[in-house]
Amino acid sequence: MKALFFLASLILLTSSLSFAEELVVRYNPSMSEKDFRSAYFVSLLGLALEKTRATYGPFRLEKGKESMFQSRAIRELHKGQRIDVFWTMTSVERENQLLPIRIPLLKGLLGYRIFIIRREDETKFRSITDISEFKELVAGQGTDWPDTKILRANNIDVVTSPVYDGLFMMLHKKRFDYFPRGINEIWQEVEFHHDKELIVESSKILYYPAPIYFFVSPQNNALANRIEKGLALARLDGSFDRLFYSYPAHQKIFDRGKLEHRQVIILDNPLLPEHTPLDKKELWLELIPLSEN
Repeated sequence: MKALFFLASLILLTSSLSFAEELVVRYNPSMSEKDFRSAYFVSLLGLALEKTRATYGPFRLEKGKESMFQSRAIRELHKGQRIDVFWTMTSVERENQLLPIRIPLLKGLLGYRIFIIRREDETKFRSITDISEFKELVAGQGTDWPDTKILRANNIDVVTSPVYDGLFMMLHKKRFDYFPRGINEIWQEVEFHHDKELIVESSKILYYPAPIYFFVSPQNNALANRIEKGLALARLDGSFDRLFYSYPAHQKIFDRGKLEHRQVIILDNPLLPEHTPLDKKELWLELIPLSEN
């Protein structure tokens, strides 16, 4: 009997010590000091983990030791090495490799694309009225971004670079005609690259459904469950929306976008997984009427 009591006490003590251990969650750091895109996602990840602290215990967010291109980050996450969580646009291939938490972190904002162009080309873009004219232009994108495949599937020519910062110089040097960017990214990017005579194009907008999720290793169901529960709690108590709408880059969408005056070009996204929760309207933000234009 004493032995059983001792064993039970040991199990309880071990459980309490395990619960008290700090969970370290590693994420992929930004590619450069001019790449600000991760700040919102790090804040949202921290919010989700904080909402579940009482149930799951303490945590600490930690930058990975080196910044990795998307393709490598996905491989390392699949193996459960170097990083524990990655945020990226979903695709069938990525959902086959990793475990997605299907709550769109940007409410679908990344699917609304406007263009960074050279200042000298402003009139040329405004004069385009037909999709066939638009498809004569060449876009720039990251080599391993899903957007590259989406644009090419819609018969749009694309020049690529593995280096995010390099795309701005390539546009400046006339290697391609425009750089489609999510409307949550574009104004800060132009400000950071003000020395290259680049501007935000004012007459066109592309749209394709492009949710960004948190992904974890297929072997890390515990972390996936914690993040999903935390995001759900943040949505219920309004803290998700408060973070989303207060983030400076998002505020600029409504202040500067003038989306209602733009020509809408709707593209297909052949990479979109079957389980994308498009029917859950509460997860998405519709900024413009999405009918053919």
